Amino acid sequence: MTTTPGNPTPDQVVAAPTYLADIRFYFRPEDVSHMAAKGIELGTYDGVKKNALAILAQTSSPNPQMPPDQAGQWSAERSQTFKNWIVNGMPLGTATGGGPTGGGPAPTRLRKDVTTLTDAEFTLLKTAFSGLMARDPSAADSYFVLAGQHGLPQSWCLHHEDRFNPWHRQYLIEFEDALRSVPGCETVTLPYWDITTALPDRLQHPPLDQYVLPADPGATATPQPVTGYFPYTTQRFSVATITQNVKDFGVLDDIATSLTQSLWGAYNVNGYQDFSIQAHDGGHGSIGPTMADQNVASFDPVFWFFHCNIDRLWLSWQTRAQATTLTGFRSTLGTDTGWLTAPFNALPPFTTTADQTIETTVAYDRLDVPAPAPGPAETVMENLTGSTDAASPFAFRSADPVSVRVKGIDRLNIPGSFFVTLLADGEPVAKRYFFQPKTPRKCPTCVKHGIINLDFRMPQEQLQDRRLSVRIDVPGHPEEIGTAFPLAQAGNPTVNARLLVQDA
Repeated sequence: MTTTPGNPTPDQVVAAPTYLADIRFYFRPEDVSHMAAKGIELGTYDGVKKNALAILAQTSSPNPQMPPDQAGQWSAERSQTFKNWIVNGMPLGTATGGGPTGGGPAPTRLRKDVTTLTDAEFTLLKTAFSGLMARDPSAADSYFVLAGQHGLPQSWCLHHEDRFNPWHRQYLIEFEDALRSVPGCETVTLPYWDITTALPDRLQHPPLDQYVLPADPGATATPQPVTGYFPYTTQRFSVATITQNVKDFGVLDDIATSLTQSLWGAYNVNGYQDFSIQAHDGGHGSIGPTMADQNVASFDPVFWFFHCNIDRLWLSWQTRAQATTLTGFRSTLGTDTGWLTAPFNALPPFTTTADQTIETTVAYDRLDVPAPAPGPAETVMENLTGSTDAASPFAFRSADPVSVRVKGIDRLNIPGSFFVTLLADGEPVAKRYFFQPKTPRKCPTCVKHGIINLDFRMPQEQLQDRRLSVRIDVPGHPEEIGTAFPLAQAGNPTVNARLLVQDA
């Protein structure tokens, strides 16, 4: 018997295989690359489904034509499993969490929970931050310039699109390398703040509590100078307020939902990244006026520890979904894989590209990956959707949540970050925060996705027999106007409520 790539167990016939649990592991990186050169996609569900009959014919005994090397040829058990998959309607299925990750590069740096650093490690971290902050603000490796890559004045950050996680992963590495350039700090690594816990005391004292901007970040911003940010000192809410905001904005709910998704998905549609980005936005809005303002968020030192945790959660999901290699990651995508190839994979101003960030050399002292259940059962992830192919059996349960989507929000008309409140009988039952610049029409990335959706996953009993409504608020609106933003000026968004289904 042969073995599945990335899985040391011998091939066995699977009576009811699915793509995410079984079939995707039949295609090695070299198989995917070889056939991609011929215009045939073997690395995604859509590609394998489209070419399923040809794949079966070319891989079956007694005269398999692919893979060309004997070591890669399919066993009779694998061929039968693939045939069963075709006969059963080629179901997508769900990923099985906690399984083999399929490899990846050896880690070269370890990031830890900031609360677990030794006194010596924490002192080194403070020395590195103080060193960066003390550099001339015009120096390319100063804290002022590095933080200014995200918002003002350079505004390179990529939000609300496929490259969001890759861009911020590389940004953390570049910033970490700058910390290591401070004399005596060559081994320092960025720790993370686990947002499921209160803001640590360690982040509430110099130099990690605030940053006084030494120059005007808006003076050289394009397309025109931006005023109102000099003099400026970063600000945060109290610890108690941050904790309450994290709860109110559903940050922990969105994190939990994101980690159970089988698919990377598509922004504004479904999958890991949709809920991950919502959790990210809610976290920014929870922490304080500076973190809630995209123009200056990265000047607050807490930005780096918050984003380290976002990256840790992404790696947690990659591990759960067996997507720590580029091949494994691509298998969780749909038809849109173009952002992983040139020229659409660029992460300016960095030379590293999006596809190069998937196989990270960063490790964390703890990932949010549940241990496999004892016995043959495994921790199963979900692939809940609002619709499915008519040819596929499906099911929904009373325990499954309702998806409430506030759809078609024209965010370009909204002056800055905002939050949407879902009300039942006039009572707020859920909120979601959206993070953006104060002038989104001047932001190319914002214009790219000017119409957005916000998703709520709610228990059915919380909404049944109640009158639902929606409100948009913009914190910091002038007092004479108030924070409520007219829905008519936000594109007259609609509200969609759907029961979620999955393969039966």
